[in-house]
Amino acid sequence: MKQLFISLLLLIAVSASAQDPNFYIFLCFGQSNMEGAARPEAQDLKSPGPRFLWMPAVDYPATETLPARKMGEWYEAIPPLCRPNTGLTPADWFGRTLVASLPENIKIGVIHVAIGGIDIKGFLPDSIPAYVKKAPNWMKGMLEAYDNNPYKRLVTLAKKAQKDGVIKGILMHQGETNTGDPKWAGMVQQVYDNLCGDLKLKPEEVNLYAGNIVQAGGQGVCIGCKKQIDELPKTLHTAQVISSDDCSNGPDRLHFDAAGYRELGCRYGEAVARFLGYEPKRPHIDMPKKIEVPADAFIAETTIPGNEFPKVDKEGRAYFRISAPEARKVVVDICGKKYDMQPDGKGNFMAVTDPLVPGFHYYFMNINGVNFIDPATETFFGCNREAGGIEIPEGSEGDYYRPQQGIAHGQVRSIYYFAQSTNEWRHAMVYTPAEYEKGKKKYPVLYLQHGMGEDETGWSKQGHMQHIMDNLIASGEAVPMIVVMESGDIKAPFQGGDNRQGFSTYGNSFYKVMINDLIPYIDSNFRTKTDRDNRAMAGLSWGGHQTFDIVLNNTDKFAWLGTFSGAIFGLDIKTAYDGIFTRADEFNKKTHYFFMMSGTEGMDKMFQTEKTVNDLKAMGINAHYYESMGTDHEWLTWRRGLRQFVPNLFKN
Repeated sequence: MKQLFISLLLLIAVSASAQDPNFYIFLCFGQSNMEGAARPEAQDLKSPGPRFLWMPAVDYPATETLPARKMGEWYEAIPPLCRPNTGLTPADWFGRTLVASLPENIKIGVIHVAIGGIDIKGFLPDSIPAYVKKAPNWMKGMLEAYDNNPYKRLVTLAKKAQKDGVIKGILMHQGETNTGDPKWAGMVQQVYDNLCGDLKLKPEEVNLYAGNIVQAGGQGVCIGCKKQIDELPKTLHTAQVISSDDCSNGPDRLHFDAAGYRELGCRYGEAVARFLGYEPKRPHIDMPKKIEVPADAFIAETTIPGNEFPKVDKEGRAYFRISAPEARKVVVDICGKKYDMQPDGKGNFMAVTDPLVPGFHYYFMNINGVNFIDPATETFFGCNREAGGIEIPEGSEGDYYRPQQGIAHGQVRSIYYFAQSTNEWRHAMVYTPAEYEKGKKKYPVLYLQHGMGEDETGWSKQGHMQHIMDNLIASGEAVPMIVVMESGDIKAPFQGGDNRQGFSTYGNSFYKVMINDLIPYIDSNFRTKTDRDNRAMAGLSWGGHQTFDIVLNNTDKFAWLGTFSGAIFGLDIKTAYDGIFTRADEFNKKTHYFFMMSGTEGMDKMFQTEKTVNDLKAMGINAHYYESMGTDHEWLTWRRGLRQFVPNLFKN
């Protein structure tokens, strides 16, 4: 008997020593705003360390970044704290605030049970069975996660936690579902009294901290609940109301956004710290970088009407905004330069670029690693896919590619034709001058090709070819002509192979189509002059490469040749195209005008177009060179090139 008594004393001593009086535990319960409706962002997912722990109320499966976690065990408090697939909660930054405010020897633990939309009756033991039976279908799975008794799950885990530490407070965020219910405050008191009784808590030591609802500047969906929460201490004297004034919210005006949960959580923590006798200290929070849009910024011409962004300021900086309340990381990528978009705390992300050179720029947005097109911009085919685009405008010097009043305007037609060479239907765009509709006159034809990864719409959409042509024809600088634009089989990514001049693999399926199908179709269906003296070809980038291959292997069909930033690198001018450039007199006699141009920056500089032209001139070739100052491998370069090239066509 004596030995048994000693053993019991030892067991009691061991049990007592296992409880850490410096481990402060808090119970968290409520509905969707305690459950968490905002996706955690990068700063929320950083582990707070071993001083802020969490006991899951359900089992968590393993994820790519975290191992499986079991109900009833302690872990570092990394969201989501309620259940898998829930969001950021006030408890996340409540615990971080206490860690910052309390001495280092004190640990914080939370137990979290919440169900979106649950009535306060769902936490009253006598009411739970009937409530579960009548619960809506969308709630049943959440209730089942707690074995259809969320109160019992909370108490069961709290009793287990009491073996490790001391319960110091109860956090509640509930009330929206009970808006206007005069019995709500009394039922909250019942829940509180039940917890104190079942867990043997002293009410004077354990407050209930009740967070207020989303206000949304007075437009919150449940704004009528605010008054009843504010008055809760009249019924429950140990209740403290946590203000939600100015806490930001999501677009539904019912749930807080991530910044709002952080702010509310810090306020819970500050209230508890004061009650415990400590001066509150806030943890570091990365605040959204506010992007100021200057008053002189204007909506970009490529923005879809009805949208406020993208915008451009007078310095050429572009401003982007997108609503993505569930996103963690959003990036805008402009021609390979990436800008992190900054959250504004209200579900929106914004970015401002460095000054961009005038002209057209492709861009994409990226959310959580997935590229997509900004829904606020017009789409353009480029980079081997549909892309967003933004125009950074020039001044009046760009009027040559803008539509002008008081002149006649041509048409850009969309045509389909069947190519016997490839046994397929194909698509092309055809520009006809304004006077084409008024008579029976025949016209010369320019075949105009786009670059790698673009398509037959590029010259009319990105290049504004039709406006350039209209303006040049109206001013008398260019003769009226038909312009034909085809895909050229270079929409797909570059596929390698032998791509020396004249031996091309990439896009060479278009060559036989051009000669055997496209030219005959155009000559049969449009009023064209069909001799070589009235047929020209030009192309930008890889379209320039194709132009060399097609024209220089078919000089009986073309007398005019042009390239804009042409991919003519690796050209052996002595051997290419059966040595055509070594026969300068023959070439110059056949080719009425030979034009090459490039920009002065970036990739265009690497193409060394000017050197190629100088080498050709040294061989006696009558080649003409134009340089676009300050531009790179981009549409403004090619608009300028077209403007210089076209006035020289069909005039000999």
